[in-house]
Amino acid sequence: MIYMDNAATTLHKPEAVRQAVFQAMGTLGNAGRGASAPALDASRVIYGTREKLARFFHAENANRIVFTANSTESLNIALKGLFVPGDHVITTVLEHNSVLRPLYECRENGAELTILGCDHRGNISYEELESAVRKNTKAVVCTHASNLTGNMIDLKRTGEIAGRNGLLFIVDASQTAGVYPVDVQENGIDVLCFTGHKSLLGPQGTGGMYVKQGVKIRPLLSGGSGIDTYNPRHPSEMPTALEAGTLNGHGIAGLGAAVSYLEQTGLDVIRNRELALMRQFYEGVSRIPGVKIYGDFETDRRCPIVSLNIGDYDSSEVSDELNMTYGIVTRPGAHCAPLMHRALGTVSQGAVRFSFSHYNTEEEVEYAVKAVKELAD
Repeated sequence: MIYMDNAATTLHKPEAVRQAVFQAMGTLGNAGRGASAPALDASRVIYGTREKLARFFHAENANRIVFTANSTESLNIALKGLFVPGDHVITTVLEHNSVLRPLYECRENGAELTILGCDHRGNISYEELESAVRKNTKAVVCTHASNLTGNMIDLKRTGEIAGRNGLLFIVDASQTAGVYPVDVQENGIDVLCFTGHKSLLGPQGTGGMYVKQGVKIRPLLSGGSGIDTYNPRHPSEMPTALEAGTLNGHGIAGLGAAVSYLEQTGLDVIRNRELALMRQFYEGVSRIPGVKIYGDFETDRRCPIVSLNIGDYDSSEVSDELNMTYGIVTRPGAHCAPLMHRALGTVSQGAVRFSFSHYNTEEEVEYAVKAVKELAD
């Protein structure tokens, strides 16, 4: 099997991640629930991973890192916990449904929403972004990179626009965390949402969010916290304020090992490897008659993703043939990015997405190019 669906989840994890989860399964108790050795071990592992992520994203301190199950949970907590009726929010057509659906719910409850369009390559206009600001605008919410095209949004430029207009800046880093460095302070990010199971190379069921000092989010959940038991209200101290119930200590142990692997290996090394594989694939398939590729490939500042279609064939049929005949795993369909597909005119056809990992090889890429060529002939 040749796995090229890493934008959905990375299949191949570092050995250290697997070992960390295995060890945690047999040693960790419930963090914050007692002073036994297993409970204290869990607390140490979880706090250690907070510290690693705080350093990784340049947070003020570890208490600004909140653990969740994935980006979707992080985004729901942030968006439903920040906006009230009458607030105006700006977002883009590049967004995943984990951004769009919570925002649609906010709109149903009285918030206002502006969705920025894109050009034929899938890039937004920053002038349009600034002109969309109103008196009641509260925030800009955007992905760092499209999970369909791989196109990236300029965080620094967007953060400057948000800061200049006194807006909150909320970022979905699902596709970029672990590929590109994300400095929340340098880019003026108020809330950063991330998942552990993609390029961070951690287990599924892990993720989190950075919340800037002074940003108050209404908790989505309340319940057990291990502290302040007799208070009828959930504790307000961070990060406990946004973490109700038992955390995924076993998964967080693996996530901590994954962050250490990324730091030791180097994001530049990983990113350059993945982009080189992406470029090799793009150069190969772009010369095949009948193949249409989506996204902006004039820049290397993008995620290692190539989405394409072959003639008028349904993307699911192409992806199934790649899997069954060639053993190549890709992702067809709509990719939970409905507005991006509408912008590209691919609603009915979908698209076949190839997304690369540094664990892929040049030989696998060449074989994938050959497979696409044979299907297009």
